[in-house]
Amino acid sequence: MSAPLDATDVLVVGAGVAGLACARDLLAAGVGVRVVEAGDAVGGRMRSDRIGGFVVDRGFQVFNTAYPQVRRRLDLKGLRLRPFTPGFLVHTPNGRLGFSDPTRRPRTLPELLSGRLAGPRDLAALGLLSARDMLLPPGRLKRRPDTTARTAFADAGFSEAFVERLFRPFVSGVFLEDELETSARVFHMVWRSMLRGTICLPTEGIGAVPQALAAALPRDTVRLETAVASLTGDGALTAAGQEIPARAVVVATGPGSVPTLLPEVALPAYRIVTTYYHVAPRSPLGEPTLLTDTRRRFLNTCVLSDVVSSYAPPGHALVATSVLGRDGQDRERELRAALGEAYGTGTDGWDLLTVRTIEDALPAMAPPHPLTRTTRAAPGRYVCGDHRATGSVQGALASGARAAREVLRDLRR
Repeated sequence: MSAPLDATDVLVVGAGVAGLACARDLLAAGVGVRVVEAGDAVGGRMRSDRIGGFVVDRGFQVFNTAYPQVRRRLDLKGLRLRPFTPGFLVHTPNGRLGFSDPTRRPRTLPELLSGRLAGPRDLAALGLLSARDMLLPPGRLKRRPDTTARTAFADAGFSEAFVERLFRPFVSGVFLEDELETSARVFHMVWRSMLRGTICLPTEGIGAVPQALAAALPRDTVRLETAVASLTGDGALTAAGQEIPARAVVVATGPGSVPTLLPEVALPAYRIVTTYYHVAPRSPLGEPTLLTDTRRRFLNTCVLSDVVSSYAPPGHALVATSVLGRDGQDRERELRAALGEAYGTGTDGWDLLTVRTIEDALPAMAPPHPLTRTTRAAPGRYVCGDHRATGSVQGALASGARAAREVLRDLRR
């Protein structure tokens, strides 16, 4: 066994956004903290790679400015955010339809009222649902009886045709499932955040978010390439055999490590998603907008370089397309054909840059789903992450904040 590392009050295992938020709050309260991370950089699943001049996030991700934890912890101006259009496009057998928030893009109101996307009944139901979700206090939304999103849409008065045309393709891309089985409570909170905020990408890639959180910590708080093999009665033991003495340990790793470190913690199933990154000679769309598909051959696709020009070098366009599950034989070929139809262009000249499969992209959130839960796993042992909340960046940050509060409460007893 190697010599032990310096003792600390609290050891945080994992430098994703939950662990970084927890560490920041503990340090602000005057508690000694060490963060150890198995990888070579902070961020967990929120990482960005550079491949041949292209910025490739590890799976398609977006950044929502409405999240309270985001606004509290991050300098949004410093991230140099670039927005998507407030809406999305839907590819249908009868052509492409556009859905935009008319309160932000009034010029789209005539198209919305044309009846191509929705009839009067569905528009009225959409207006009422959106007004309630945007204006009601969050506590009221959280206390609603929970059902599936599909049941909630039916109860709200939407026609089945409208759900299939608009909500099902869109919700599939948000929650990475295509049966509308996600908690309605979670849907309402996410829909609220989309109505109240702006969906963006940082200029340097989604990895800039955890990097900004880490930069706010004192130097040497985070130790990279330090995997924890097990927890002990006095702290933790690294894979290299070093002891890390600590009064409390917070496990903020991805779901793959939680069962090893805290076998008593039950985890939900996780959604698997694969994102294909294609390089095109020019943008097939020309606007920073998500495109969905009513036939559900893909979850969503967008031209990332239309959102952030620096995601691709000059003279190229970077197209990201996500599908449920893993890559497989002929899947990229079939996807390329679907993209050619959806974008209305040939794809023979497109090159496949890379493929990213994320095994633990998002927790399954079937009803009844608690929007928050305790992080205490055992005396002196805590767990935080998106699986303890809504599966979003907001949920992960809030879970980290709750872990810090509960650790502080217990240490001061």
